[in-house]
Amino acid sequence: MPQAVWSFRLSHAPLRFAQGRGTDEGVRPYTGYNFGMRAVISGLMLLGLLGQLHAQGKNAAGARVVTVPATIDHNRVVIQGDLRLPDGSMQTVRVWVDNGDPDLNLSRRLATLLSLPVKCGDQECSSPPPEEIVIGGMNVPLKAVNEAKIALRPVNEAAVLAPGMNAEINLPSSILRQYDVLIDFVERKFSIGAPGTIHFHGASGKALVNAQNGLIQVPSQIEGKKYNLALNVGSSTSFLSEELFDKLAAAHGDWPRMTGAVGSANMWGASEETKWKVMSVERVQFGPLFLTNVPMVALPKPAVNFFEKRVAMPTVGLVGSNMLLNYRVGLDYAHSTVFFDLGRAYRFPDFDVVGLILRPEGDGRFTILGVADIDGKPLVDGVEGGDHLEAVDDLPISGVTMGQVWSMLGGTPGQEKKLTIERGGKEFFLTAKVQHFLGDSREDKDGKKK
Repeated sequence: MPQAVWSFRLSHAPLRFAQGRGTDEGVRPYTGYNFGMRAVISGLMLLGLLGQLHAQGKNAAGARVVTVPATIDHNRVVIQGDLRLPDGSMQTVRVWVDNGDPDLNLSRRLATLLSLPVKCGDQECSSPPPEEIVIGGMNVPLKAVNEAKIALRPVNEAAVLAPGMNAEINLPSSILRQYDVLIDFVERKFSIGAPGTIHFHGASGKALVNAQNGLIQVPSQIEGKKYNLALNVGSSTSFLSEELFDKLAAAHGDWPRMTGAVGSANMWGASEETKWKVMSVERVQFGPLFLTNVPMVALPKPAVNFFEKRVAMPTVGLVGSNMLLNYRVGLDYAHSTVFFDLGRAYRFPDFDVVGLILRPEGDGRFTILGVADIDGKPLVDGVEGGDHLEAVDDLPISGVTMGQVWSMLGGTPGQEKKLTIERGGKEFFLTAKVQHFLGDSREDKDGKKK
């Protein structure tokens, strides 16, 4: 059901007033009787209208399902929500929909606005969770989590939940698991409702749902062997255990690969991203879906162990939203079922970009960590680690999101981009070409289909 929208229109027929005591054709003079009756009728209509609006207001506050617009930024889903402040007023915030994380996270600024008591350790801070968040008029309680996590950041970064994102709180799996959820990547909408309220469409398959935290694993196959892969719309890219990644890479030397995370694989700008191994896996059966040419990042063993412990079952990685942008993804937690409704066939070229590896900073700047390479050859000349990217084609990037920067760095292979670089307090310019990373394994070196 779409978000309730209240609208009403009072239409009045045009009135023509009699002149003097006479009457014109089709015009009645306002007699005392007519005036009194009109006043009574108008009063009754007004009372009825007020009652209707009051009922609608109550229904919205207790809505069982709502649909709101969503922003897809760096393949992540961001919506708007409202939190009640101590004085009773409402604060509108941007909310990151993250079904791949059971933890509730919020910015320090938000905790301060909500007057939440904050405790800090060496690595992070925490507070009690807000009572609830209102999404499209629907109250979503947050007390299912014991605490909210708050990143330990400088005072001037108090509004930052995660660098490179425009959001101050997330909606984690531990909350989402109590609802029906529909993420419409095609039309950029997000729906949430009580179990049984959303009518899902598309190919469906059984999922393995952790009953405690709502994390989802989907039975999958790669090269005819069965594995579990997480369904994680909060991740901008997909991952595969390094052990399985290396086996597939050794067996398929023709599968496109590269070193260094660019495009959607450039998630947060961790230093390790300069060395990440990325490969296009030819085929992955993911529940009812048969995915082809799936860009996947090698996931080290310690990370795999962490995810297995958190989900309490074996897993070899995850499918992120980079492979789901053509779908309406339904999460039927009550019946442990996932739905994939295909909305379009065209696949956007995620890796037709300039080969920089970036780190978004808390102050809104972007540091260049390094340059991606193929077969050991760096693909952007004149750039050093530690440089700052200031502008792309003369458009300043300070304060924009990671997704917006990568949109600016994307284009047609061979297209030139003017980069403004800052190094040691001095600016200079250079030209870099858009590269076609992770091309289809059926393409030859000239980019033509075999």
